[in-house]
This record gives sequence, structure tokens and C-alpha cells, in this order.
Amino acid sequence: MATRRVGILLFNEIEVLDFAGPFEVFSVASRVALRDRLTPEAPFEVVTLARDRSDVCARGGLLVKPHYAISDHPRLDILIVPGGVVDEPLADAAVIAWVAGQGRSAELTASVCTGAFITGKAGLLDGRTATTHWEDLADLRTALPKTTVIDDVMFVDEGRVVSSAGISAGIEMCLHLVERLQGSSLADLTARQMQYDRRPPDL
Repeated sequence: MATRRVGILLFNEIEVLDFAGPFEVFSVASRVALRDRLTPEAPFEVVTLARDRSDVCARGGLLVKPHYAISDHPRLDILIVPGGVVDEPLADAAVIAWVAGQGRSAELTASVCTGAFITGKAGLLDGRTATTHWEDLADLRTALPKTTVIDDVMFVDEGRVVSSAGISAGIEMCLHLVERLQGSSLADLTARQMQYDRRPPDL
């Protein structure tokens, strides 16, 4: 199977672990797969994208330089939409339109934490079930009346659209995606390499 390109959206005030956790999961999965000769080529290539190529200031002041702008990037197979303070991307019509477009063209789109507000505004959660950080469940229900928002789960897999609870739950969700796309052996080996204890699936 060809390498899947994973794109992670960046924006100012993004939660660091929301994007760094998924970046780590997919990049470690590729490293382990090649090391252990589980696949002939890396199963994933991970890139970051932002409104433009300027540095993004994450929460806590961490500066991150994206690989691409949303107007100029290679085709994505998987889109990860992290959370954090999402006021900036929610107010940017170009970003929302881009997320909606990727939702139509990518194999799957996944949100971490309050990234669900972004995928939801892009229309990707209409008629679906989703989750987010426990602090934001009520606000997500208000913002997305066409979405069934549930709590007490680490992630919700709706096929082409997946969402996770807050922050570190994105790691669990991405390990689930590795398992879904490449099998349980690689997912378990990736978690072991990261020294991360996986939880049984919620759904």
C-alpha cells in the first residue's frame, strides 16, 4: 500500500499536544514499520499546514514553522484538525472552506479536542456523532445542533470522520487510526515505542 500523507493543521494558540501527539504517533509508526520490516515503505508521511507559511505561536509561546500553506500543499490522505483556542480558524472563512474541501477529498478527517468546532463549522459533523474536551461539550452541542455530542469516550470513529476528547486523547485516537489502516501489530508496537499504555476502545 502506498504511503499515506497525513496533514496536521496549525494555527495560533493551538494546544501543543493536540498536534504534537498525532505527529509523534504517525511518524513513530512509520519508523517502527521500516525498522521491523513490516511494510516495504513508510506507511505515513506527516506534514504540517497553516493559513500561510509564517511561524505559528502555539499555547505557551512555542513557535512552530509549518511545512506548507493551505493554498499550496501536496494532496492529503488524512487531515488532523487539532484544538486549542480556536477563535482564529473559526473566524477565517478560507480555513473553514479548506477544511470542508479536504473533508470531501481526503480518505478521512480527524479532530482532536476543540478541533471539533472547526470540523463542525466546515459541515463535516452534520448528522454524525462526535466528542471533544470535557470542558467544551455543552458549547459544542450548542454550536452544532445537527451533531450528537457524547462524553465519557476517548474518541468516536464515524468512518471518514473521527473525533477525540481532549488533548492526550488525540494520541489514543491516532493509534486507533494506525490500527484501522495498518493493523493492530503496528499500532501496538508504536504504542510500546512511545511507552504509551493504550486503553480499550470506548465504542
